[in-house]
Amino acid sequence: NKTMFGAMAVSVALLLTACGGGGGGDTETTAEETTPAAEETTASGEETEAAPVRGNEDLVIWTDDNKLAAVTAAADAFAKANGITVGVQAIVDTRSAFITANQAGNGPDVVVGAHDWIGQLVSNGSIEPIQLDTSGYAEKAVSAVTYDGQLYGVPYGVESLVLYCNTEVVGDTQWASLDDAIAAGQAAKDAGKVESALNVPQGTTGDPYNMQPYYTSAGGYLFGKTADGSYNAEDLGVGTPAGIAAAAKIGELGEKGSGVFSTAITNDNAISLFAEGKAGCLSSGPWALKDVETGLAGKFNIQPIPGFAGLSPAQPFMGAQAFYIASAGKNKISAQAFVTGTTPGSLNTAEAMTLLYEGANLPPAMTSVREVAAAADPNIGIFGAAADAAEPMPAIPAMDQVWTPLGQAYAAVIGGADPASTMET
Repeated sequence: NKTMFGAMAVSVALLLTACGGGGGGDTETTAEETTPAAEETTASGEETEAAPVRGNEDLVIWTDDNKLAAVTAAADAFAKANGITVGVQAIVDTRSAFITANQAGNGPDVVVGAHDWIGQLVSNGSIEPIQLDTSGYAEKAVSAVTYDGQLYGVPYGVESLVLYCNTEVVGDTQWASLDDAIAAGQAAKDAGKVESALNVPQGTTGDPYNMQPYYTSAGGYLFGKTADGSYNAEDLGVGTPAGIAAAAKIGELGEKGSGVFSTAITNDNAISLFAEGKAGCLSSGPWALKDVETGLAGKFNIQPIPGFAGLSPAQPFMGAQAFYIASAGKNKISAQAFVTGTTPGSLNTAEAMTLLYEGANLPPAMTSVREVAAAADPNIGIFGAAADAAEPMPAIPAMDQVWTPLGQAYAAVIGGADPASTMET
């Protein structure tokens, strides 16, 4: 039995949303808007929306509209197998609403969301560590849901950026370097076949998520790591010599350089322009596939983003979607059984992960399910390989302070600003 209802958002801070790119649900990694945390009367006498309240089912799960169908399918199977009622609620701004409701004791038993929520959820005491045999999951997916040495979530889907290319205008090949792909796209542009060589969404405010593979290939890094592999908030790479050199490379490709990177390419038009045959290549993720297939009708190929010739490998951000157990949930026994169990209906089974894959169409985090999916659709294998080669989006709270100004710095450098002073600032 399912209960589905939306509720208005509750934000308590400037937060990052799920990783990904523009257009596929948990897509662009941006800052959430702050909104009132509970129903109250404003100075003007207008009432704000109330914080969401859990349903009355035995087990309550919160997710968002984009994942609702997939999560509902998995929850239905668990309810049927265990003879209980399970309610799945679609909540706007799920993370911040969950934090507030959990603190008030009226939140769900399980919450579904991106791995880069974990730092904030842990710092607020909102989720509990879990015990799970992770041998059946992709290594990077496990790394993504591990924080301070503890596992907090069961990952079900992964994503990262890949390189799409229009085979009619640049040729049907797997590029050894970004230089080669850009040169082919530029040749098509010079010949009047396309309007741009490579679409990388940035816009006037910049976009660190979409710039990350190019920044890392040029030698830059965002946060350094500690000896155990955790991100180190005290080691910010943006204004270091490596970060400045990478920004200089970005500037060379910007509007005062070769013109490959442009603030006119945004998350609203990057995919559509490519799907309309107006760009040689596109930097995007699994969320773009449907539009590209519709527009180019098979006249495209996909590969992990290569690095610049003679420089470092490109390392996009990798994102994982996962299930977490609420610290103040009312039914922790069923929550544990659902999230970490191996009995029929539990998430930690190939059957449940297959339902989630079929509903959300993200490359599966469970390797056996991914292998089956990739056999049916080779693109899933490419997306999965790209995610395995990427670096998990940092889940540390310091990301909140870095994200917006870093995007602004990228936009400025693309527009011709001095890389050194811009990145240092």
